[in-house]
Amino acid sequence: MIDVGPAPEPVRLADANDVLAPLRARFALPPALIYLDGNSLGAPPRTTAARVRQTIEAEWGGDLIASWNKHDWIGAPQRVGAKIARLIGAKATEVVVADSTSVSLFKLLAAALAHQSGRHTILTEPDNFPTDGYIAEGVVGLFPDRRLRAVPAEDLEAAIDTDTAVVLLTQVHYKSGRRWDMARLTQAAHRAGAVILWDLSHSTGAIPVDLGAAGADLAVGCGYKYLNGGPGAPSYLYVAERLQADLTSPLSGWMGHAAPFAFAPDYQPASGIDRFLTGTPPILSLVALEEAIDLFLDADMAAVAAKAEALSDLLIAEMEPLCAEHGFTLATPRRFAERGAHASFTHPHAYEICQALIAEGVVGDFRAPAILRLGPVPLYTRFEDVWRAVQVLRVVMEERRWDRPQYRVRARVT
Repeated sequence: MIDVGPAPEPVRLADANDVLAPLRARFALPPALIYLDGNSLGAPPRTTAARVRQTIEAEWGGDLIASWNKHDWIGAPQRVGAKIARLIGAKATEVVVADSTSVSLFKLLAAALAHQSGRHTILTEPDNFPTDGYIAEGVVGLFPDRRLRAVPAEDLEAAIDTDTAVVLLTQVHYKSGRRWDMARLTQAAHRAGAVILWDLSHSTGAIPVDLGAAGADLAVGCGYKYLNGGPGAPSYLYVAERLQADLTSPLSGWMGHAAPFAFAPDYQPASGIDRFLTGTPPILSLVALEEAIDLFLDADMAAVAAKAEALSDLLIAEMEPLCAEHGFTLATPRRFAERGAHASFTHPHAYEICQALIAEGVVGDFRAPAILRLGPVPLYTRFEDVWRAVQVLRVVMEERRWDRPQYRVRARVT
């Protein structure tokens, strides 16, 4: 990595006073790497590999099928869901872990649309995370009289009307980092008689989330970003207790049955949140996610949010000179109340710059068409990491290290 000298005293003091600093040692991070992409794939807790190995060797390998009862494999979706509930202001009986984020989104969106008879519109924004829009398109295709309407963010609240069945929003925008006011939008949806569904994939574990206080109806979120559950970790879904009896999952798999081991020929949905289960739980992925959530529960969420604000404030402040000198533009709101934990900057050569940074040991990511996205993670990112990352970026720009042929070739994953 480029030698940028010692960090200034205020940065060193911020690390010295960081109450979350001891948690960094509980993650397996390459020592020479500055990792600012935990908003895309979180780092592994040091204990995860041993937990998964135990599940494979002692439980699966030793107890075999008895593990469904002996080690409560069968209760893992509810058990891990109840732990995640503590991070998002939900009751233990309102969250379950199941499937991918896309599948969970499909289930809740279709269930809500079917419930909202007489209303025809799913309302969202055009620049939402693509899979949310793709899933919504697929859902409305199953309902001949329904439609998907995308409205610019600044006009969305005013567009909620008596024909709106479901409002679908990502709380923190995956590119810009802009944050919706959850309580305000939820209230606006309810005033019009609509149901609101929140995607928390870039929220949970980084900023304050309180579904109960906001009166939220439905939510989904992934397990592999800030929650550190591993690549492709299963998602979680939330259904407010008051709606659970009224909604029916469109994927009526046997784990969502009232009595799955009665093997009845007809489907009878389970009560409560269990009706949103579908197939056999992915136990290896679930135990990896649970190990990460258990680590998370050792952290004070107020401290997590405070550090997320301080880290991203430092990042934005340190980037100011580079914006003036090298053509970067801040794409993220400055006020923490209006943004998530990551910060994004536009630049015509954002892809090449991102690749040059990675080559120098600073890992962020690129989002088309021209976004350099840097995501500090409160549980393991140091203030010095953020400062050093920007100093490395300065050298990359001043020496035009990004302007090399190998950095112009687009990889499949950016």
